[in-house]
Amino acid sequence: MRERILVIDDEESICDIFQYNLTKEGYEVDTAYSAEEALEMDLSKYQLFIVDIMMGDMSGFDFAKRLRNVSATEFTPIIFCSALNEEDEKVMGLNIGADDYVTKPFSISEVLARVRAVLRRTAIKNNMVQPQEDSEYETDLTYKTLRIDRNAKLASLDNEALSLTRTEFEILQFFLTHRNRIYSRQEIISSVWGEDIVVNNRTIDTNITRLRKKIGQYADNIVTRQGFGYGFKETY
Repeated sequence: MRERILVIDDEESICDIFQYNLTKEGYEVDTAYSAEEALEMDLSKYQLFIVDIMMGDMSGFDFAKRLRNVSATEFTPIIFCSALNEEDEKVMGLNIGADDYVTKPFSISEVLARVRAVLRRTAIKNNMVQPQEDSEYETDLTYKTLRIDRNAKLASLDNEALSLTRTEFEILQFFLTHRNRIYSRQEIISSVWGEDIVVNNRTIDTNITRLRKKIGQYADNIVTRQGFGYGFKETY
């Protein structure tokens, strides 16, 4: 089955370029000229969103936040494609939960490579968590009253659901499966984002700072070793 991609950009020419080239690559491609138009579509049927940021009344950032707050699209990958090229904007996009960020003007061959990389990583993750025939679902990850349901993709603290972004969820999942050891930022990037994505240290630091604030009494279990990286230390 061919992957379906939705391109959202208020420039019709950009949509046409993406649709033509992605279709040539074998994808099924739809377009929308605004975030509002996209929200009227059945978004659950897409495997990837390519989203401009500066659009009409609703920005691409606001559109992505909506995607991340709906279970049907919570984990569907997003690639931002925008003329905004400052580091702060790229960091904001990745912190919202985007899987990649491409700046305009772009090389279509580079965009196609990034699309393949994002979809490949997503397929690998889905294969890792999908239960095989005659097998059972993955067991929950727990540390005292902190819990991750790996099948439902939910985290909770003291039996109360935590509002985590996709990136925060995956960082917490990484820590709970790799305890009592310090990992470099690059090791965390490779596990959470994948080796094909360029993520700077500030993005890692920002996400971990936000995650600490959300996990309450367990914030201090995420330890920093200056010059080395981060780890999750069990305490008794």
